[in-house]
Amino acid sequence: MQGTIAFEKIQSVRPALNQLSINIWRHPEGPYQEVKACGWTAALLEQEGFCVETGACSLPTAIIARWGSGHPVIGFFGEYDALPGLSQQLCPQQEPFLDQEYGHGCGHNLLGAAHVGAVIGLKEEMERTGCSGTIVFYGCPAEELLTGKPFMAREHAFDDLDLAISFHPATVNFVYQGINAGVQSVEFHYYGKSAHAGADPQNGRSALDALELTNVGAQYLREHVTEDVRIHYVIKEGGTAPNIVPDKASSWYMIRALSMDNLNSVYERLVKTAKGAADMTETTVEVKYLGGCYPTMQNQVLADLVYDCMHRIPWERFDRDDQLFAKALTAPISESCDKAARSFQLEKGGLLYEGIRPMRAFNSSGSFDMGDVCHIVPTVMFSTACRPVGVPNHHWRTTASSGSGIGEKGMINAAKIMALFGIRAMTDPSVCEKAREEFLRSMDGQVYHCPIPDGLSPFPSI
Repeated sequence: MQGTIAFEKIQSVRPALNQLSINIWRHPEGPYQEVKACGWTAALLEQEGFCVETGACSLPTAIIARWGSGHPVIGFFGEYDALPGLSQQLCPQQEPFLDQEYGHGCGHNLLGAAHVGAVIGLKEEMERTGCSGTIVFYGCPAEELLTGKPFMAREHAFDDLDLAISFHPATVNFVYQGINAGVQSVEFHYYGKSAHAGADPQNGRSALDALELTNVGAQYLREHVTEDVRIHYVIKEGGTAPNIVPDKASSWYMIRALSMDNLNSVYERLVKTAKGAADMTETTVEVKYLGGCYPTMQNQVLADLVYDCMHRIPWERFDRDDQLFAKALTAPISESCDKAARSFQLEKGGLLYEGIRPMRAFNSSGSFDMGDVCHIVPTVMFSTACRPVGVPNHHWRTTASSGSGIGEKGMINAAKIMALFGIRAMTDPSVCEKAREEFLRSMDGQVYHCPIPDGLSPFPSI
């Protein structure tokens, strides 16, 4: 049976995969700062016989690891960055680690280790069966800024791929079919003139006024965009004291939309808003573009294959300890979690999903920087259950789940699915042929243009 050798290998390296995941979880690092995670990931891949390049694409924490030769060439996309403000110990109450600010509230410790497990298992089966083809593991930094893969794409890191696959932790097991929004990210830095706010206000020119007027303009802009658009921001700097007219202020905006044309149009309108606010307040504004990513574009041929693989792997099942942890973790939000459990038709009291969601296309305003990969090569994305239903992403409860046995089992399930997907794609030439035909139809003559301009360097902004 295809996949058996890969599954056995994944099981044999499971202690190493779990240690990798826990090390990354216990030592979370922000975007473009994933030095330890990169080092641990590269070391395990080298140990398993991969040719590993760190610092790939001039990004210090990016990895490209290869094994094999010839076609098909299949890319597996790992990540390992964490989020600020989501530090959390392995317990069901909110208790951050005192020595860290960041936490894996998006489960990227599981994401990275799952892809490592998949390529190790796939390599073993290819070696023992004499299967030809090339495996490429990408360690991608800064997914939380949604620019890591676009920076790698600018350096043509993905151009030689035939297929690409990516897993992301979630609350249920499913294959993505709709569109996830693309993103443009920008900072506005305003410069004015300080003065005494009480005794000399007429000589002040408030940078904060310009920032706030931009925010007001953005609120009105929301009335005149399509329903798929999202505009959100934080104020990064707003002055030092109320009796000093602020001479510096800055904000950080993200814009999301389901098409690049719409995304770029709204971005240009927001920049005009910021410049108009500067004119009104007699200040100046510096527009600091941080980068962006394309909306996703799932390949149905590959989605069907992943869905079939989900039905063929030996699943890791959640045990009593997992259920008890899930119940304690969700106790304060039990009403919303129970509602989610009912919607997924879980048994009464159940909080951990073990089925496979039917194939269904739906669009989302959430974003992945896999969107750029999707417009370069046929790509599929999927998720497995790594936290209780009803637990939101980018939350301390997700950090706790990502360090638990719940997360580990979801990680191993994902590794098995990707390994089986890989061996079936490697041994059936029609998979690449049909996926490529669909990709060309979907692109409809369009050409991918990297949203990262030449000369732009990464900004570790969170």
